[in-house]
Amino acid sequence: MRNFIAIMPPSHQTLCKDDVAEAASLLRRGELVAIPTETVYGLAGLALNEAAVARIFAVKNRPHFDPLIAHLADASWLDRYVRHVPEPALALARRFWPGPLTLVLPRQENIPDLVTSGLDTVAVRVPDHPLTLQLLRELDAPLAAPSANPFGYISPTTPQHVLDQLGGRIAMVLDGGPCRVGLESSIIGFDGDKPLLYRLGGLSREQIEAVAGPVEMSLHQSSDPRAPGQLLNHYAPRTPLLLGDPALLAWEHPGRRLGYLAFQAPPDGPWMTGRVLSASADPEEAARNLFRMLRELDAQPLDYILAERLPDQGLGLAINDRLERAAQR
Repeated sequence: MRNFIAIMPPSHQTLCKDDVAEAASLLRRGELVAIPTETVYGLAGLALNEAAVARIFAVKNRPHFDPLIAHLADASWLDRYVRHVPEPALALARRFWPGPLTLVLPRQENIPDLVTSGLDTVAVRVPDHPLTLQLLRELDAPLAAPSANPFGYISPTTPQHVLDQLGGRIAMVLDGGPCRVGLESSIIGFDGDKPLLYRLGGLSREQIEAVAGPVEMSLHQSSDPRAPGQLLNHYAPRTPLLLGDPALLAWEHPGRRLGYLAFQAPPDGPWMTGRVLSASADPEEAARNLFRMLRELDAQPLDYILAERLPDQGLGLAINDRLERAAQR
């Protein structure tokens, strides 16, 4: 039976500001700081400080078998923390860093087991946000940073999302405004030089394959994940979410308080409320809006959120992946 880490941090009045120097000072003292990235806000602690990493697991109530991503300032840091970088990984890093790409690579011994959940690989990426890149350069050390929300819940894409859920439990939110991409990074591992797609995310499979060649899918794991973000039940609102044709699902649930989450246009139905991800059918806009709109619907007195799939191509695949996992109960 697997256990959750149960170390609790001291109570804080959480600061919210764009002060990189203060964020760096807090992190050096072992505190946790929520950091902005282009994807979602991350809950950061110094990756080489095991006590800080343990606090990340505790604050999120994250199972210790689910590894974390180590954030780097640039690709030149790879030699410090990684033993070997396959040529396709180098090509992907040159093309997409900084950006929503995580690489799973053989780790150096200086990376704590707690970061990698005991695996012999570490997930690394270079985030595309000026404040966090400045912070990493000032620290001259990697930051372990999963999404800044309770484990399994909707990822945060604004400072207020973080404060709503973790305020009082972390030291600071480094305020970098709303996240530009809105979906977590795509995660790529390697079997020799063969790329494996561990998580769909802010880069489409097509973009990755244009650089690295054919990619084998190796996605959800119910236990013993090989990379962060692989667990099947994830990204979920507290309100039950049903995935399919919202109009048909509404007909199947008469007398219920229903909200819809649609891609391009409101569906027919007896709705209390609803959200449209992109009236222009733009998958990038839909990705930016996904987690915010799920949170807005989750705040309403609904019995169900009825969500429709996007076309299974490009970022639509990643959005559908999040919706499928949000629907798991």
